[in-house]
Amino acid sequence: MLKKFSFAIIALCMLVNPLLLPSKVQAKEAETDLAPEAVSAVLLDAGTGKILFEKNSHQALPPASITKVMTMLLVMEAIDRGKISWSDPVTISEHAASMGGSQIFLEQGERMTVHDLFKAMAVSSANDAAVALAEYLGGTEQNFVRMMNDKARELGLKNTHFQNANGLPAPDHYTSAYDIAVMSRELLSYPKVTNYTGLYEDYLRKNTKKPFWLVNTNKLIRFYPGMDGLKTGYTSEAKYCLAATAKRGNLRLIAVVMGEPDIKKRNQEVVSMLDYAFNHYTSKRIFNKGDILAEIRIDKGNPDKIRIQANQPLDMLIKKGIEHKGYEKRWIWNELKAPIHKGDRLGKLQIVQDGNIVAEWNLVSSMEIEQANLWTSLKRTLQDIFFLPNNVNSQM
Repeated sequence: MLKKFSFAIIALCMLVNPLLLPSKVQAKEAETDLAPEAVSAVLLDAGTGKILFEKNSHQALPPASITKVMTMLLVMEAIDRGKISWSDPVTISEHAASMGGSQIFLEQGERMTVHDLFKAMAVSSANDAAVALAEYLGGTEQNFVRMMNDKARELGLKNTHFQNANGLPAPDHYTSAYDIAVMSRELLSYPKVTNYTGLYEDYLRKNTKKPFWLVNTNKLIRFYPGMDGLKTGYTSEAKYCLAATAKRGNLRLIAVVMGEPDIKKRNQEVVSMLDYAFNHYTSKRIFNKGDILAEIRIDKGNPDKIRIQANQPLDMLIKKGIEHKGYEKRWIWNELKAPIHKGDRLGKLQIVQDGNIVAEWNLVSSMEIEQANLWTSLKRTLQDIFFLPNNVNSQM
């Protein structure tokens, strides 16, 4: 009874979600066109979301297989929330097995784990594997596409609309370099994804009669230092596209190009963008994983106080060769009132330097917070009035 009726404050771990690309942080830093052959392009710091270079970055274009960035994101999100697991077996439907283009030649009725299907999608851009995962998570590919578009709206993507889970040509299927960068940044908040996208080669169905050798469609994985993802794309309509990410030290970058004329130019221009950023920038660690950022009260919440903790390191972008003055940490809260659901945005943390916002992260709830019942609220009121100790029980 003591535990049940105690006034103990429960400290809850919260997520710090670095997924917002604030307008005050955006800036076209590069003075030259780093991707002259691309129809559109964008280069940004994954840690802060600051844009370092952009070219027609909001132009809606067919994305081809870069579509799978959103498919991977929804799968990673579902695994993180416990809806599915890597070991789940997936039975392949006739529809999934019918996909053309890049594929691992799945057969109707074949069973393959989420792990292997995800690897096939991430490494060799398998269209059949992407649809199989979409059907497993959404029931049907059509329902999964609704989930994709819902997620796009949640992320504030203004120039994105999906019609399928794999990027095969379809009317009204489009996105932009900027929107892809936002999706990619969100996907990278699940660090395990690069265990798949960073693979250069692997096998499926090993030691069976139908082994399949996977080779990454992004050859820069092998040749560019620090690159570990994310997704290539090509159709005759979209031309050559790439959403690439590379990390050196604490600095992780995302480079997106769309509409490149050939693979050689696509790779050259992505390398040019990344080289520019690595040569001109470094990063400063602001918070380590596990650091306590704040403790706040939730109106009528059960529990009524929560502790906000960094679930991953937070870094600030620093331009090399420039003296940097001190910075200010600023918390901006939404109205904090129970109930609060997992995934709800509670506010944001800003890093302000010389009056300018140089980094911004969303603060997101990692769990459910119930609304306190009348009895709990009454006890809290009495505690506030009489300054009762936290371990007082119901027989006071």
